[in-house]
Amino acid sequence: MSFQAYLTTIKAKTGKDAADFRKLAEEKGFTKKGELIVKAGDITNWLKTDFELGHGHAMAIYALLKGIKNESSQ
Repeated sequence: MSFQAYLTTIKAKTGKDAADFRKLAEEKGFTKKGELIVKAGDITNWLKTDFELGHGHAMAIYALLKGIKNESSQ
């Protein structure tokens, strides 16, 4: 599955896009001024619990928050 396919599926399931998840992560204290300050497990647990995302989809959001990937990544 391409990174874009992950983002599309996440948007369809949650109604939220990358910008929404960045904002939510900041509000939850997982990021500070856009920089991730928690571990991957904290992010994946949050996304699995609150949004019922699978591990792969949660890791895609982690990659966005960490700066490994962005909205135009393949």
